[in-house]
Amino acid sequence: MSHGKKYLESLKKFDPAASYDINEALGLVKTLSYAKFDETVDLSIKVNLKKNQSVRDTVVLPNQFRGEKKVLVFCKAEKEKEAQDAGATYVGAEDLIEKVKGGWLDFDVAVATPDMMKDVGKLGMVLGRKGLMPNPKTGTVTFDLKSALSELKKGRTEFRADKTGVVHLAVGKVSMEPEKIAENVKTVVTEIKRKRPADAKGEFIQTVSLASTMGPGVWVSIKDDE
Repeated sequence: MSHGKKYLESLKKFDPAASYDINEALGLVKTLSYAKFDETVDLSIKVNLKKNQSVRDTVVLPNQFRGEKKVLVFCKAEKEKEAQDAGATYVGAEDLIEKVKGGWLDFDVAVATPDMMKDVGKLGMVLGRKGLMPNPKTGTVTFDLKSALSELKKGRTEFRADKTGVVHLAVGKVSMEPEKIAENVKTVVTEIKRKRPADAKGEFIQTVSLASTMGPGVWVSIKDDE
């Protein structure tokens, strides 16, 4: 992958092979940010997993940095008012399913009651590709719509390790106070440690890095015992 001149220039401002404590790393991420927009700060954590193991859950970051999410709720008529009162952007059943089948995806997260999943499951090809399929493991398949939407409105977001064992998650904006981004990072690290498989061997968290949208990655020295 080739990089532009500004990216290559930013690599000269620090040691790309060194690891820094979280405050130093965030200071570098801000310094190395060169885009004209407010770049997102992305966290990447490499975990030690066997082929049959996975890490997946949700987390509510203590310091939010995104606008309110558009939440779609698939539910039957008797649950519609609860979903609307809880702040759902879109509520419906077969009508929404047909709309999504047609390619409409103007929402950030989908929630479904369990009795709707037989029909919602038919949207696997559409929702699955976008990571929008409701899932009990992430709290998005539930009859308790009030609680689910309350958490989503607070900024609950899903994290999962990809095929290479890396968890990628946005944790802030370059314009945010470093202390707030650091708190978000530590919250994610704690949650990932909590999801360590019981039979995982050796050091679970292998590497941690932070980077702005356009900038280079900075290694962070966070150990398993911290």
